[in-house]
Amino acid sequence: MMQIILIILLQLAYVPILTLRTIFMVKNMTTFAAMLGFLESLIYVFGLSLVFSGDQSVIAMVVYALGFGVGILVGGAVENKLAIGYNNIVANLMNKNMELINKLREQGFGVTVSEGEGRDSKRYRLDILTKRSRENELLDLIEEYEPRAFIISYEARQFKGGFLVNAMKKARRKKLNNK
Repeated sequence: MMQIILIILLQLAYVPILTLRTIFMVKNMTTFAAMLGFLESLIYVFGLSLVFSGDQSVIAMVVYALGFGVGILVGGAVENKLAIGYNNIVANLMNKNMELINKLREQGFGVTVSEGEGRDSKRYRLDILTKRSRENELLDLIEEYEPRAFIISYEARQFKGGFLVNAMKKARRKKLNNK
C-alpha cells in the first residue's frame, strides 16, 4: 500500500514539473527549464522503477496513470496561478471611449489608441500589453465600460521599449532603492 501512495505522490510532483518545464521552454527560459528537467527525470525514473519492480501489479500501473492525469490538472492550475508571461490585448470599439482609456491608464495599463475603418463606420483600436496575471482584471475593465467591444488576446513573446518596459524598469529601481 505504501508503494501505491508513493507512486501517486511522485506523479503529482512529476507532471506539474513537466508542465512548468514545457512552459519555460516555450517562453525561452531555458535555465529554469533545464533545472526542472533534471528534477523531472529523477522523479520519472524513480516512479517507473517502483511500478516495474516486483510483481508489476495492475493496480500500480493504474495508479501511475491516474496520478499522471491528476498531475496534469494540478500542473495546469499551478501554471494559471503563476501566469508567466505577457499578453497583448487588442480591443476594437465602436466609439472612442475616453472614460475607458483614462481608467485603463489610471490602473497602470499602457494603451495605444488607433482609429480605423470598419465595414460600416470608424472603429477605435486599443492595443494593451499586460502581464498575464493582470489579463482578467483588464478584460473585466473593458467589459465594464465597453460590453460590445471585440477583444483578441495574443501571447507577447518579445517586446522592447514602450510604457510597460519603462514602468518595469522604474519599479525595479524603486525596489532596489528601498532595500
